[in-house]
Amino acid sequence: MNTSERPSVLNAYDSIIARRTAHNYRNLPVDHRSMERALHAANHAPCHRLTFPWRFIRVGPQGRAATAQLAVRIKAEQRPLSEADAKKVHDKTMAPPELVVACQTRSEDPFRSREDYAACSCAIQNFFVSLASEGVSGKWSTGGITRDLRMYGLLGLDPGVFEVIGFLWAGVAERPPAIARPPLDAVVRAIP
Repeated sequence: MNTSERPSVLNAYDSIIARRTAHNYRNLPVDHRSMERALHAANHAPCHRLTFPWRFIRVGPQGRAATAQLAVRIKAEQRPLSEADAKKVHDKTMAPPELVVACQTRSEDPFRSREDYAACSCAIQNFFVSLASEGVSGKWSTGGITRDLRMYGLLGLDPGVFEVIGFLWAGVAERPPAIARPPLDAVVRAIP
């Protein structure tokens, strides 16, 4: 990766603090180089025993349309949907400009599986912090569609080999949400 092509970015600390889950996005594209840098950062996450358990699938326009149709179908199976409700589900699925599906390689060892999930979480955090450094927001969602076998089929994934652990949405937020965090002394203690 050529780092000389990078735009000016926030430093690491400011990027971590700037990273926020966004639910509403502007109709603006995300630079493909920002997405590539974010995926590159994700691939540099720490992992136990060098398992590199993460896999990422970038979902293009046709895949997005199929994902939106599946989202509507899943909701309609849960309850009757009016045409307006179906449009709302469809539009919500299509709204963020980018969708990356995060997957984890499966392991039969429960402890390794737990370590691998932690590593994948670090990769996902790296992905979003990288995007935040360039003014791009995102959301990690784990709704029912991520566990639906039809989604695995759409992605061409063998559910015995991979587990979808989330949809990573990315885009420019309408307004980044302000989140009140607990004070540090509420979450940190020291022992002698």
